[in-house]
Amino acid sequence: MRLTGGKLEAIKVALYGVGAVGSLIAKALLEKKGVKIVGAIDMAEDKVGRDLGEILGLGKKLGVRVHRTPEELFSSVKADVAIHATSSYLKDVYPQIASLIKSGANVISTCEELSYPYHSEPELAKKLDKLAKKHDATVLGTGINPGFLMDTLVITLTAVCQKIEKIEAVRVMNAATRRLPFQRKIGAGLTVEEFKQKIKSGQITGHVGLEQSIAMIADALAWRLEKIEAEPAEPVIAEKPVESETVKVEAGKVAGLRQTAKGVMKGTEVIVLDFQAYIGAKEEYDAITITGVPTVKQRIQPCIHGDTGTVAMVINAIPKVLNAPAGLLTMKDLPVPSAALEDMRKYLKSYL
Repeated sequence: MRLTGGKLEAIKVALYGVGAVGSLIAKALLEKKGVKIVGAIDMAEDKVGRDLGEILGLGKKLGVRVHRTPEELFSSVKADVAIHATSSYLKDVYPQIASLIKSGANVISTCEELSYPYHSEPELAKKLDKLAKKHDATVLGTGINPGFLMDTLVITLTAVCQKIEKIEAVRVMNAATRRLPFQRKIGAGLTVEEFKQKIKSGQITGHVGLEQSIAMIADALAWRLEKIEAEPAEPVIAEKPVESETVKVEAGKVAGLRQTAKGVMKGTEVIVLDFQAYIGAKEEYDAITITGVPTVKQRIQPCIHGDTGTVAMVINAIPKVLNAPAGLLTMKDLPVPSAALEDMRKYLKSYL
């Protein structure tokens, strides 16, 4: 909500986390008009103190130093918005986001649980909302999924319905097109036994966010669910050898995973989400079926690339967050999402 400068000044952006996703966001921001990266934060020892341009592999310096903590960074600069990309779990990132708020920045985070924390972490959500309002800051968790494909887009499509009996969303992707950390996250290349052990120990998390997406959809429709059931991730077994640029999967080993979650109301499954990511998927798509009056069927093929889509969702959210009231918000609280293709300042209410 807060802006540090006048309407003619570029929107000042700080980055918290310049790993795989954070680096992609940084590179995309450098191509945008009306925004300026003023600083970066990362705890990795090989990044602290270095110029952001070097870390991004640009072959030139940007004059933007990577700091260890928000306190170090914001002692010398101010930011309108901090883009946070470090972890999937709100318990882990709450101190980081709280420090950004206290430092005077609005926050957009890729933390999956933050996309709709009222289901999994209601007390932390309340604390974050209170803190954000105290410091006149807006906080949003978003990305491609959760954040859009299996929740915000679903909610938008329900607008044409008079009655709804059931909502189903399916996402199928060929994980060979994704980065190595993601392929490891879904267990590609492991034996079935290794996969099961790593899932049990938490070494493999799989996809995080299905429960949050279901809760967001249900709340948007004022559906009072009896429960949200998230099934354990199941391995997808390669029927023949498959590979990506970095991982080779032998026949009989794990190519990836499938996860499902269900929202139950009055003893009936009314929301079903099905996430599949594995190397060698022959068909990629994002599909939504809303059974009702009328029945709505939507299909995007191939599926939206996770990294590309997340970068776009985060950056396109900047003006909407800056235009929004203070507090912890979710995608269902903001105006219809749209691309910010022109100078970013043109989308600000203060610019109009």
